[in-house]
Amino acid sequence: MILYEDEFTIAVNKPNNVLVHHSKMANNKTEEKSLVQLVFDTYGKKYYPIHRLDRKTSGILLFAKEKQHVATFQKLFVSNQIKKTYIGVVRGFINPSGTIDSDVKGRDSDVYKAAVTDYSILNKKLINTAVTPYESSRYSLVELLPKTGRLHQLRIHLNKISHPLIGDPKYGDRFHNRMFETEFNCNKMFLHAQKLAFKHPFLDQNIEIKAPFPEDWHTISTKFGWSLP
Repeated sequence: MILYEDEFTIAVNKPNNVLVHHSKMANNKTEEKSLVQLVFDTYGKKYYPIHRLDRKTSGILLFAKEKQHVATFQKLFVSNQIKKTYIGVVRGFINPSGTIDSDVKGRDSDVYKAAVTDYSILNKKLINTAVTPYESSRYSLVELLPKTGRLHQLRIHLNKISHPLIGDPKYGDRFHNRMFETEFNCNKMFLHAQKLAFKHPFLDQNIEIKAPFPEDWHTISTKFGWSLP
């Protein structure tokens, strides 16, 4: 689970369907262990999440070892000095590359905020499995580079261009989600925070952290003949 560690931070590989921390908005069961609790169980010490990932998203989550260092790292995220790379599997054949520039509304307000995502296709696959309303189905493996950090930004943006993420229960296509469950036994959302790259504010070093993919990703990459980045 631990991907990187220094005297100021640790980075862990968050599994799918794990909350970063408990909250009223998450509607979670209190007996369900959060990532914060799992990290505490591992280290016997409280560490502090610097950013967030959706429950359904897997991949890199960065923690500060001391609370007073959280703000320094958060400034890097806010000022876009941390390059975040996500990998996703989406419905359909997406364009080779592009930018999605569309405001996103916060969960707890009616205020829309600017949100920008760059994307590029890594691979694609057509399979002869019928998915309503078509006799075959198409999928793309995509690299996603968010330039802002809005709640559900990537999930909303991909839905807006009619290429929703496979396995997304809120913004996805239920017919394709169901097909992945029945045909491939894959019921997780295919969005993975694969890489973080930044200049460490205390060590003055360039840091690059990568997270291995969950099991479902290897199942699909084998069946589709894809090489994961």
